[in-house]
This record gives sequence, C-alpha cells and structure tokens, in this order.
Amino acid sequence: MIEKTISQSQIMPSWTIIDLGAATSINYERSRLLAERAYRRADADDKKVISGMVSDCKFVTEWLSTGRRPGNKRGIERRAAYQKEKPMDPLHMQAFISKSSAGSPSNLSDWEMFQLEDALSTLSPRERECYILAHGECFSFNEIANMLGIQKGTVQHYVETAQEKISEALRNSLFLL
Repeated sequence: MIEKTISQSQIMPSWTIIDLGAATSINYERSRLLAERAYRRADADDKKVISGMVSDCKFVTEWLSTGRRPGNKRGIERRAAYQKEKPMDPLHMQAFISKSSAGSPSNLSDWEMFQLEDALSTLSPRERECYILAHGECFSFNEIANMLGIQKGTVQHYVETAQEKISEALRNSLFLL
C-alpha cells in the first residue's frame, strides 16, 4: 500500500485577506481587479464563485459611480404617470359622499369639503360619477359598469382620467389637500 502525504496547501489554498477600507467605487474597483486576477489563477470549481464576485463588484461600482441602480431605465426623478399621482384619502372621499348624500355627520371640516368639491369640479359628469362610485362608495369597476350600462374598461378609463385630472388640479391648486 502506497501512502501519499498531502500538505496543508494542497487541501486549502492560502488566501490573503486585504482590507480595502470604506465602501467607495474606487475600493470596489480594486476588489474587482483583485478578483479578476484570482479568476485567472483559479481552477474550474472556483471560477464560478469568483466570476460572481467580479459581477457583484461591477454592479456596485456602477451604482456608486452613477447614483442609480444599474439596469434601470428610469431614475427616481423620472417616474411613470401612475407613480406621480397623488390619490385622495379614501376615508375622506367616503366621508364626503356620506355627508353630501345622507346628511349624516362626518369627520370632514368645511374646509376639507371645499377642497374636495374644488378637486371634483374639474371632472366631467360621467368621470365624477364613476370616480365617486369607485372611491366614495367603494364599488368595483364591474359593479359600476353594470349600474351605468357601460363596459368595465370604460369605467376604468373614466376613473383613471378623473384621477389624472384631480392630481393635476391638486398640483396647480392653491387649496392643497
């Protein structure tokens, strides 16, 4: 029987740990260069792990240098239309509807009632009706469509258009909610 002696360096390669300091784009770039050097010397098993490290360093470097998440088409300052919208508080809308229809006491002041009336005055009669049914009475688009005898998609269009008009009115209004 032949015995083979295995040294400690054959079992576990010696790695050097280097402290690169704070998390800056320059230090991550140094880490990426070190990882690429290690990738060239590594065997097939280690290459997969080290390539993940290189990829992570590139990702963080780009994020730190540009201030934006890599791969995003839009930064936070350029949001889509639905992300800019400023919807009303549903409880305010429901209180507005209950006060105006049933005359019951609600938790809205006269000023808040005025603000809601001002925002809703920018809507067409059909948009206002759909918006109030959806947000004030909490009906689904399907139920509103059945009540008004129109398509569900039309109700959705009216509510979205109403929300856009209200958001625009709130942005340009002196009477902010």
